[in-house]
Amino acid sequence: MPATSERDVVVITPWYPTRELPFRGSFVQAMVGATAPVSDRMSVYHCDAWVAALDGDGERQVRDAHHVLLRHAQHRTPTVGGADLVYVPVPVPRGLGHAEIAERHDDALRAALGGRPLTAPVVHAHVGLPSGWAAIRNAGPETRVFVTEHASFLDRVLETARGREMYDEVLHRCAGFLAVGEGVRRPLVEAFPHHADRIGAVANPISFDEPRSTPITTLRRWLFVGALSELKGVPLLLEAFARCRRDDPSLTLTLVGEGALLTSLTARAAELGVAEAVTFTGAVPPQEALRLMREHDLLVHPSRRETFGVAVVEGIAAGLPVLVTRCGGPERTLSGIEAAAGEMIDVTDDPDTIVAGYRRLRSRFPHALDPALVRTSLAARYGYGAVADMHRRLWFSDEAAPAR
Repeated sequence: MPATSERDVVVITPWYPTRELPFRGSFVQAMVGATAPVSDRMSVYHCDAWVAALDGDGERQVRDAHHVLLRHAQHRTPTVGGADLVYVPVPVPRGLGHAEIAERHDDALRAALGGRPLTAPVVHAHVGLPSGWAAIRNAGPETRVFVTEHASFLDRVLETARGREMYDEVLHRCAGFLAVGEGVRRPLVEAFPHHADRIGAVANPISFDEPRSTPITTLRRWLFVGALSELKGVPLLLEAFARCRRDDPSLTLTLVGEGALLTSLTARAAELGVAEAVTFTGAVPPQEALRLMREHDLLVHPSRRETFGVAVVEGIAAGLPVLVTRCGGPERTLSGIEAAAGEMIDVTDDPDTIVAGYRRLRSRFPHALDPALVRTSLAARYGYGAVADMHRRLWFSDEAAPAR
């Protein structure tokens, strides 16, 4: 490997798109694409948990064999922004808590590094546990560690004494800490008030480089992008779509993503008589999801909880009006431009909330919306250039993490 320069960066993440899971970690990939150009060299270590039923002796045997194999299996492949990607499998016994999982990530990364510390001047980890822990445990004495937290499972990380202890150490030792959304920052400030002044804010970067080629004239082709789960509100969305389609049989719904509810949703679509109008694409690569956004008329995002809401901003970047719940992140990302972007609705258990929101939006479309204003505003907040410049100043000029 070439000699380390003053602007080299190592990224450590538990998620990154793979051939089998092209959707997972796409937001990390976007951050790499945005920030790699401001560094001289960026190396991404994707520490991917391989979960299996292992007992004590079995885990030791697997770990020993894994350490030997890692020495022969490490290689670098190109990824976005000119960065290099190093894939590090992490054997994890089924049923471990987040603190124990973080310890396995630390162990696997150390083995991948051959026991040598990371010497890059900057290491940036995604999520405090497991990656922040692995970063501080493997960073050299002169390395500055930064952490971005965007985990939806943060409450479970902090529910154990060991998890809180490890997270407190990450906050103490890192040079900068960034939370994606107030829904992430608030529980950290409550759990660690002594670190409140050190917890800054960051946005997920979104590309605004490819607007749609033709304007939207109707709101008939609905699109959802995300996990097929209760948390994302997909069952309510399907019910609401069926009710709206009774009034307008030309409506269609495309569900992009995968999840445990696929079978039940498919059956329910048939029961509702809308199976021919509903398309399940499964997981698709990020570029394919963006292409689908440019080919639909409306992004419907009825999530129960979001720390940021990447899909909402990506949809707007692709020229879509949005029908989105006030679920945490979107209220902040769309602050001041909600009406121009589409329609916001409350989080409820009633699909008629979505139906009523759609009807209000349809009555306002297109005269009350301003896609150009919304795109310009969001690009200034969340575009690649804005996010990259913030990281450049944070990593290389000792500037403090931006306030929320």
